[in-house]
Amino acid sequence: MENTEAESDILRSVHALLRELDGHHPAFQNERGMLRWTLHKKTDRNPGNSTILAKILVKELERAERGDYRHYIIPLLHTLMYTLIKAPCFSDDLYERIYDFCKKLLTLPKPYCTIGLDYAFRLKTERMAPGVLYQRMVISEQSLRSDPYPYQEKVFIFADPDLLSKAVCNALVTDTKAAQMYQSPRSCMCYVIMHAMKVALDDDCDIYNLQRILQDKPTEEIEHFFRQVVTAVECTGNEISADRSQHVERLKKVYDVVLSSSEAGDTSPEGLQDIPLPNPNISFHLWTDEDQLWKELVLFVRPLSQTCEQDCLSQELDNFEIQDIVTGCECCEQTRFSVLSTDSGIERDLPPVGEEPPPHCSAEVEHSRLQRKGGIKKKASPLETMAYLQASCNGPGVKHFGKMHAKSGSNMESMSPLQRLHTARIVVLGDDRILGRLAQAFHSLSFFISRKRETRRVFLTPRLNLQFYYVPVVEGQQSTWPTEEHAMPSQIDLCEVAGYLGRGDPWYENNINTLCHMIPKLATMPSSPSKHLVTNTFIIDVMSYYIRMGIQPVCFQVYSVKIFFSDTAQEPAEDVFVTELSVKVQDYNPTRDLVLARKKTVLEGPGADIAAKYRKVLLSSRGKELGVSLRSTGLVMKAIQPDEAEDLVCLNVYITEVIKTSNLSGRSFSFMTNKIRMHSIKVSSMDQKTFTLCLDKDFRRTYRNVVSVEVSPCLEPSYCLQKTRTMQFSMHGSADVGLAKYMPKSLLLPINTFAGIIQ
Repeated sequence: MENTEAESDILRSVHALLRELDGHHPAFQNERGMLRWTLHKKTDRNPGNSTILAKILVKELERAERGDYRHYIIPLLHTLMYTLIKAPCFSDDLYERIYDFCKKLLTLPKPYCTIGLDYAFRLKTERMAPGVLYQRMVISEQSLRSDPYPYQEKVFIFADPDLLSKAVCNALVTDTKAAQMYQSPRSCMCYVIMHAMKVALDDDCDIYNLQRILQDKPTEEIEHFFRQVVTAVECTGNEISADRSQHVERLKKVYDVVLSSSEAGDTSPEGLQDIPLPNPNISFHLWTDEDQLWKELVLFVRPLSQTCEQDCLSQELDNFEIQDIVTGCECCEQTRFSVLSTDSGIERDLPPVGEEPPPHCSAEVEHSRLQRKGGIKKKASPLETMAYLQASCNGPGVKHFGKMHAKSGSNMESMSPLQRLHTARIVVLGDDRILGRLAQAFHSLSFFISRKRETRRVFLTPRLNLQFYYVPVVEGQQSTWPTEEHAMPSQIDLCEVAGYLGRGDPWYENNINTLCHMIPKLATMPSSPSKHLVTNTFIIDVMSYYIRMGIQPVCFQVYSVKIFFSDTAQEPAEDVFVTELSVKVQDYNPTRDLVLARKKTVLEGPGADIAAKYRKVLLSSRGKELGVSLRSTGLVMKAIQPDEAEDLVCLNVYITEVIKTSNLSGRSFSFMTNKIRMHSIKVSSMDQKTFTLCLDKDFRRTYRNVVSVEVSPCLEPSYCLQKTRTMQFSMHGSADVGLAKYMPKSLLLPINTFAGIIQ
């Protein structure tokens, strides 16, 4: 009877979820975005409901596939996989049905085939080694030391204090700390042990007594059992033809040793015991410093040793240069010697196979070695860093080589790129303006602007996997551009990117875009026990779900801007934007002599005469160079397309043209907005009037007294350097040859969502 009631309740919740996807929102708008979270909380409170939920989700998936309700598939599949990772037990028949469904998705277009392939691979691994998905997730997210699975992850939440109120920032800090309060490495290791035992042994595992015994064990013994369990599960997961019975036998031995080390306790209570999936390791940061993002990434990839952490922290961050990468900080630096190489570089000069090379280090040579102390640090040229940069060429749009040949006798391990064991998941909270700051930081990590930034790229690129996430948060009324009524646009949409992602991915719209106004509302609620119960779990739980299941990136083109000023002594400025660039003609106050020189009968009217040279986008995706001269009050360049099906690597430029008309009462002016699609543009003032320029709707990034601006797509740094290297030895001019043909040309900012863009 209880199972029937639970099944009916879960079925109603799933159907409510589907109605929300259809746009039929519940009567109470406050429930929007909480249905998925409430559904998973029901299984957390009663783990026995996990199997019921999984069966219902599989039925709904099969029904959606038969009825061609494709917009149901990805949300239901993400919900199912999240339930599978957290649940301790599923039947083989249920696994087989889910696996068969994922294989059917391979016949559908992207993103269905991509997600289906990824989940089919995970299911196959989980069936060979039950519990491996949960184990790997906890190990990586909590950075637990494990030789069989050495991957580490960390979540960095960045919020701009100028965009969010102090109350919201304080609430997010409190919630983040509360979510990490009971997640010590010891407890997480116990969770891994218990989950692996329960999944493998099922009814033969007394989870109640196992938990009680582990709580009484010292940390050293728990670490010992943890290593044994991880080794057993990973060995099975890495075997090509794994024997499940051997896997169960390995864990049974560990289980018997754990139980035999303590006296038997009371009988276990009926029903499944909850083994929680701890939230990821999250750190919250107020983004106040320009270099704060890369400093946190450096500390994550290259943590300081405990012996010199206190003394070298400031020096490590301020003076992080090429020598520090090779030798470390000075108090930990080991002696380095210069050794003369006798290798001519010719194969025939190599010694025969099996023959040892002659010793070249006699006592005199050993004595004459040069000890490298503090000397002049030579800046590495861009070409010398090419080997490091090529490791980054696995982003969106990369064409891989079909074959790679190696010379006989070469060491393939030394030639292979560094394995990326660290994953930084960067979550930005705010509106489009914080995405502009993220684009700036991403650009600075990608291009060589200064010596320090060159070092950042060399150090971080081969070792770190970067994943970006965006949670829109807006407080109060949206700002407007301070311009006349006829300017475009008169109202600024500060969540343009979030709206674009929500239109392309309904699951992102329902789970993440709903946080836009919910986070400020929860932060400003009066303090009460129920309020803390909701905020301390809901916000962090939803972000954790987004971080774990948001695996499909949407790539936004980053545009470079070169700005020229009226003062010729002032050097041109360079910046980037990812959403919007606004140009407004400044008020012009001419000198007295210039006024007298003009005819009084001439009526200039508003705006300024501008000349625009641009590369127009044609239907064939080819560019055509055009030019136009007109009088305008300003223009707006939008990189976010109104239709998610359109190409993102394109600018929509809205130019407000001033049209002069003559009638009996004299001359008058009207305004018309022209829209042009283009790849790049150069806008110049033809008279002495100047512009005011604003990037990414952020008035903090405003440039004044501008006479000319050039906008073009940013190029990927590895492509630029490889092309520079190739052109030195090529006779093909500017054509892409060699490795440059297979490398991504554009610098794209990837924002992860649940489905990417569903066409």
